[in-house]
Amino acid sequence: MKYLVSISFLFLFLGCVNVAQNDTSLKGFNDVKIETILKRPVSIRALEVCEDQIFYGASEGEFGYLNTADNSVAFIGQVEEAKNLEFRAISRTKEADYILSAGNPALLYKVNYFGKRKLSHKEEGEKVFYDAIAFWDDLNGIAMGDPTKDCISILITKDGGENWEAVPCESLPKVVKGEAAFAASNTNISIVGKKVWIATGGQVSRVYSSEDMGKSWKVSSTPIVSGKETTGVYTMDFYDEKIGIVMGGDYTQPESQQQNKAMTYDGGKTWKLIADGQEPGYKSCVKFVPNSNAKEIIAVGFTGISYSADYGETWTQLSDEPFYTISFLNDYTAYAAGKGKIAKLVFIENGPKPEVLSH
Repeated sequence: MKYLVSISFLFLFLGCVNVAQNDTSLKGFNDVKIETILKRPVSIRALEVCEDQIFYGASEGEFGYLNTADNSVAFIGQVEEAKNLEFRAISRTKEADYILSAGNPALLYKVNYFGKRKLSHKEEGEKVFYDAIAFWDDLNGIAMGDPTKDCISILITKDGGENWEAVPCESLPKVVKGEAAFAASNTNISIVGKKVWIATGGQVSRVYSSEDMGKSWKVSSTPIVSGKETTGVYTMDFYDEKIGIVMGGDYTQPESQQQNKAMTYDGGKTWKLIADGQEPGYKSCVKFVPNSNAKEIIAVGFTGISYSADYGETWTQLSDEPFYTISFLNDYTAYAAGKGKIAKLVFIENGPKPEVLSH
């Protein structure tokens, strides 16, 4: 492992604090202040932010940590065995962090703030390609990837990431030929309570769901464009157990605004197109603004940053600056990552700028 440590910022590892999802008045963002806090010669598509730390995974086997207090670098390391792979999936518990590579072989490491790591799972095969990882709690987690047989690949851990077991295809709906997923922003998975949703694309655009932590599964179709390897759902977020959003489209036709965004109000059973034929076009990551009652949404991609204040019915372009993924720290502050960079985003509402706290 190659690493860079800023000794003055080393401190005991603390788990992330989830942002509460309470109803509040409409913020009405009309601008965003963007400050680049890290430049690296890598592509960064996996990002997770908590009260104390910014945790990222990148190409060339790189992962690292920054401190949210002052945006300083705490650790940057390279996993030598994965230097030809990309860490496009990350997650964390109170005890440790997890990075998962896309491509063959799939390498899933348990790591910590000081750069120590342990290989928890390795999978080899021509079709192996994992897209996202997430945890329900400190013990139970899930990772998903493209099908290697006649079902999507799903791994489950029940011991905090020490061991991972594949869900047998007999317990999963069969895939449609040409169905897969996109490792665009680590947002193919969304978890609320014990429920989990997984998004796919390709020949079909579908959402898999489980209400019992991955023991049993259902699948529903979405109206998102499909039929090609490059079409489908690229990103998904659920605000609560009922309200969710999917976005994507075709990254080879980023200006297309047809059939690339949809909402559900029944937990993913049915989906309805929103702002069809209207901006924005292709996006790789979508997130509900915390404490917005699901009305406010931010979507990012290499086409810029877009914002909706009415459940996705209309959108405003806040910035043309390109990003792959975004993670909120609080109602007004987020961090976004892309090609060669991580940036701090402060969203500005109509009227006087709010006081934005770092913690």
